[in-house]
Amino acid sequence: MAGQTETIVAAILGAIETGSLRPGGLIDEQELIEAHDVSRTPVREALIQLETAGLIRRLPRKGAVVFKPSLEEFLAILEVHAKLEGQAAGLAARRLSAAHASALEAAVAACEDHAARLGDAEPDRYYQLNMDFHRVVAEAAGNPFLLEMIKTNARKLMAYYRARYHYAGAIGASARDHRAIAALIVARRSDEAEAAMARHVQFDQVTAMDLLAVLG
Repeated sequence: MAGQTETIVAAILGAIETGSLRPGGLIDEQELIEAHDVSRTPVREALIQLETAGLIRRLPRKGAVVFKPSLEEFLAILEVHAKLEGQAAGLAARRLSAAHASALEAAVAACEDHAARLGDAEPDRYYQLNMDFHRVVAEAAGNPFLLEMIKTNARKLMAYYRARYHYAGAIGASARDHRAIAALIVARRSDEAEAAMARHVQFDQVTAMDLLAVLG
């Protein structure tokens, strides 16, 4: 049963990460049962796990929906997320291994290549490259608990970060930020790397309101 529950959790998380499940979107329990050939019990257990993590909400007479923050919740989550991402960059600057340095360079180069060749085109493709950059930094920090906290928080904000890259100039600005952050990490400038990453992942309130409206 535990294996079936984890399969359902992974399926829902995958749908959130790819954008096929958007904030406020209804999670169809029967569809999950049929798609994965399981009983209702592991589906319900998976929903409990995801609700405990704050990734879904179960609403009376409606069912389970993907977490959709209010403006106040969005800004509060973002404040914490910026601190976590910043801390990961700071730790990465102190603990960077040769393997992670190589992976970091590859992730940054991929973002730069997209920006140079495609500009603002294919923003969803760029978002996947962006996720890879942030994953490498978080893994380079060498703290698995911090990594899991970043993943959980990021899943609450993924749809909004994805939407952000549909704005003109956002991809180029992001790729430039990634290069600057990576340079600070490689140079072991921990405090500066932490501050730069925290700035990179933040939204101002006006942008947050715009993104919430777009996905409303």
